[in-house]
Order: sequence, then structure tokens, then C-alpha cells
Amino acid sequence: MKGSTLKALYLLCASSVCATPALAADPVKIGAAVYGLQGEFMQLWTRAAEMHPAVKSGDVELTVFDGRYDALVQDNQFDTMVTRQFDAILFVPIDANACISAVAKAAASQIPVVGSNTRCNTDMLASFVGSDDVKAGEMVATAVLDKIGNKGNVVIIEGPIGQSAQIDRLEGIKNVLGNHKDVKVLEMRTANWSRAEALALMENWLTAHRGQIDGVIAENDEMALGAIEAIKAAGLNVNDFAIAGVDGITDALNAVKSGEMESVLQDAEAQAQGALDVALRLVKGEDYQPGSEIWKAYESGMPWNSGKEAQYNVPWTPVTTANVATLLQKR
Repeated sequence: MKGSTLKALYLLCASSVCATPALAADPVKIGAAVYGLQGEFMQLWTRAAEMHPAVKSGDVELTVFDGRYDALVQDNQFDTMVTRQFDAILFVPIDANACISAVAKAAASQIPVVGSNTRCNTDMLASFVGSDDVKAGEMVATAVLDKIGNKGNVVIIEGPIGQSAQIDRLEGIKNVLGNHKDVKVLEMRTANWSRAEALALMENWLTAHRGQIDGVIAENDEMALGAIEAIKAAGLNVNDFAIAGVDGITDALNAVKSGEMESVLQDAEAQAQGALDVALRLVKGEDYQPGSEIWKAYESGMPWNSGKEAQYNVPWTPVTTANVATLLQKR
């Protein structure tokens, strides 16, 4: 081959005609450390994160870690994510204080951590996407007290002691109870978000306070449903009790529809996908535009603001007979 021909071929292959196709960018590695996957709400949260457009397209490689309701397990999972050099972490901690060391590990390795659903008492979080749990506590307490006419006896079923949702919802409940001196709290104990534990508690309380309990204020729906099971098992009429919980899980929506309880919907999709969008903005930079539709749905109450907010509060939705059928259709 003549030299001029070789030169021409070289110039041609230096152009896009003979160029080797560019390799696709590696997906963004994001870990989601959730406190536990036993209950339906965190299952809904996880499913929503997995349905984010960036995950479905392969732009994000999402790894979900089940914390098994144990702060030490979550701490060890952060060790794994730091070692594997994840790009960002979504964190739903089981304990508001025990989580601090885990976040510090990630921060030391310059891995941004976005909190979601439950809080961690540290300023090292890059952002937080959740809901105001004090407000939720006020809403469920008000629902129960309204039904009993703001006088009578109630029991309170709490979440895991030390988790931010337990602390904040109890604060909200006490805010309401403090304004109603004719309401007496007969019992207050944790059932750790568990339907089974709440059932056992309620069985004991129905025996210890036979005929005296008018209302059940539960910090989540699973525990409210456990109380309902105990009432039915005791041969009592559920409609003789005022019962309310938080989350809007499927069984609770059906219980609202049948008139057995009240509930407040916590939007798992908005919390999970919102947190993932904020994490992607931290990784990709200020030009990143959110992929989830939730920002349009909550545009007036929770604007994107370039993903720079330290805190995003997803609004609560009271579950009513008017909207419960629509909410159930989405499941």
C-alpha cells in the first residue's frame, strides 16, 4: 500500500467513521439502608425506590440493605458500602442517635448520605426527605379524641423506643392530650411497629382494664391492626372503640373502608424516590433534573429548588371514605 493511501486511511479512522464506540458510563451505585423490611410500609418504600426511572433504566445500581431493626446491623452495612465505594447512601435508621457513627463513616469517605422517613440526629446528613411526624401524632390523637368526644380513657401503642418517628409522634400525641384534661391515658408501651406485639399488648390491656378502654392511639397502622385483632378475639365490637394509626398500608385502608379505624397516609413513593433524586443531584451535580413524577405531584408544598434543600417535608394525606377507594386502586 502506498504511503499516501496509508495516510488517507489513518485520517479516516481518526474520524467518527472508524472510531471505537464510546463505552457506556458506569451506573451510579446507591445503597438504601432501611431499618427493616418486615412491615408493609418499608416494603412499599423499597418498591418505590426500585421503580425510580433511573433505577429502571439502569442508570442507577440500587442495593437495598435490610437493617433487621438493629442499629448495629445498620452500622455494619455502612462499613460494607464504604468499602465498596458506593456513590451515595439513602438512610432510614432504626435509632435516631445510634445512627450517628454510621453517617460519620460515610462522611469521612466523602459519600453523601440522604436521610429518608426516619431521622438521624446529626448535621452530617446531606439532606432529608420525609414527613413531619409530630404532625402525624397530632392527627391520629385528634382523630381518636374526636370520636370519643374528648373525654374517656385511651391507650397509646408506640414504635421502637429511640427511633425518630416514635419520639416525634409521641410529642404530637402529647400536644393534643395536653389540651384535653378529661382524657386519661391508661397504658403506654412500645410494640416495635409490630402487629403481633400490639395484639399481645392489647389482649393484656383488655383484661387489665376490662370495659374501660375507649380509644387506641397507635403510632403506626400495623399496631392499630394488631389492636383490632385483639378486640375481635375478645369477642368485643370494634366499633365501640376509636382506633387510629399512621402509614396508610393496605390492610389499614381496608379497615378504614369498613369503618374499623382511622389512618393517615405517609407517601412512601415520595419519600423514597424524592431521596433518590436528591442523592443523584449530589452525585451528578447542579444540572441534574429529578426523574420522579412526585415533584410535580407536590410542587406547591414541596418544590424541588434545585435539590439543594436540607429538608423536604412530604405532606400527609388523611385517609377518608371519600379517597380510600382511589388509594386502594394504586396498590
